[in-house]
Amino acid sequence: MQASPEACPALVLNADFRPLSYFPLSLWPWQEVVKAVFLDRVNIISEYENEVHSPSFSMRLPSVISLKEFVHQSRRPAFTRFNVFLRDRFRCQYCGDTFPAPELTFDHVVPRSRGGRTSWSNVVTACQTCNLLKGRHLPHEVGMHPRRPPLQPTTHELQENGRAFPPNYLHQSWRDFLYWDTVLETS
Repeated sequence: MQASPEACPALVLNADFRPLSYFPLSLWPWQEVVKAVFLDRVNIISEYENEVHSPSFSMRLPSVISLKEFVHQSRRPAFTRFNVFLRDRFRCQYCGDTFPAPELTFDHVVPRSRGGRTSWSNVVTACQTCNLLKGRHLPHEVGMHPRRPPLQPTTHELQENGRAFPPNYLHQSWRDFLYWDTVLETS
């Protein structure tokens, strides 16, 4: 039994055959992929067994595509809550425990009420308990210092951190293009 087209996203590789992103994994829905194929913007690397049809046309859905033109990654990633969590590897910078993203918040090392800014160099990932404990205090006032200094990451650093968190589902045709820190079987 074939899966519905909605269950057939394509892994999107840059022109150098590296994923555009690891976390979240660069996937396009089948409709975007078919459109990109017709506009001649991508190369088809691998396909699913599934086909889509029109009255005069049929094609197997691509499972891996590469862009024909290289997309330069920004050297400076956007400052977002998720990117702060990714920079800090989803680890509270005060207690050191790892949490799922919905259970995290970010903390201003120098609180905004004391002139702290919302920036890469003043914001760290914190669990809700530690964030409440630190409150509006400076780190030295409560003995809560970030484990790592808050710095602006590069896009490459975020990509590397994202590789530590493989998604729950990987289609077999994607495995040759994704490199997570996993033990490979030897023959």
